[in-house]
Amino acid sequence: MAVSFMENEPFSPIKYVYEVEEILYKGKSKFQELMVFISPDFGRVFVLDNIVQLTERDEFFYHEMLTHIAMHTHPNPEKVVVIGGGDGGTMREVLRHKCVKKAYLVEIDKKVVEISKKYLPFVSSGLDDFRVEIHYVDGAEFIKKQQDVDVVIVDSTDAIGMARSLYSEEFFKNIFHCLSYNGLYVTHSESLGFHREMAIEVQNSLKKIFPIVDLYSFPIPTYPGNWWSFAIGSKKYEPRKPNRETVDGTKIYDTQVHSWCFLPMSLYNRIMNGMAKW
Repeated sequence: MAVSFMENEPFSPIKYVYEVEEILYKGKSKFQELMVFISPDFGRVFVLDNIVQLTERDEFFYHEMLTHIAMHTHPNPEKVVVIGGGDGGTMREVLRHKCVKKAYLVEIDKKVVEISKKYLPFVSSGLDDFRVEIHYVDGAEFIKKQQDVDVVIVDSTDAIGMARSLYSEEFFKNIFHCLSYNGLYVTHSESLGFHREMAIEVQNSLKKIFPIVDLYSFPIPTYPGNWWSFAIGSKKYEPRKPNRETVDGTKIYDTQVHSWCFLPMSLYNRIMNGMAKW
């Protein structure tokens, strides 16, 4: 009899079911439940609290698009902070930029990093890089003590529960103050298909703080709603235009994708004005 795993995404109107060949790890930290299993279709799958965080087959869609828009908008990002993302996928993409001199990974749950290093080498490969410094603390607290950061990337779980503090106006203000004069901030803001209100809320909150705010999107095959959105705040640079050549090694991202992924302004305005109904 085939074994399967049904994802329990509490704010999604659909459920994804994965065939399971083998469970590599199942356990708990003081923060959450963790599991890694092998799927015949998706390879290794990482699960937190019964919600799929990444699959070996499609993780690069998310990690590249979360990382490279801000990193290529900045002309020379040397100091980068990644909040969350203990699996290492976002950090792997950050480290493709040779200009990076220091990269902080701020992950509240040490177990996520340990499990990723053991079972998910395709994303955790950069975590031992000499430029990386890992802090096992609350990202919202860590950022209050930083300054002159070029890019802050928040790679969190869904904007509920433990990650909710990473979407507050107070947190956005602290991000703004920790950034250098030309710094950028980026986070995901859920599915435009299922969670449009969340994307609008993040945009409106950022606009109270950042002079330049925008929204881009990209299809993520295994995330509920698929049409995933990302919010970006910038102190100086217009994020719709990259300021550097594409780094080596990306599978999805390039300069044309950079420009293409931003919503047309007509659609953006309809969404923000509440005129988009679906």
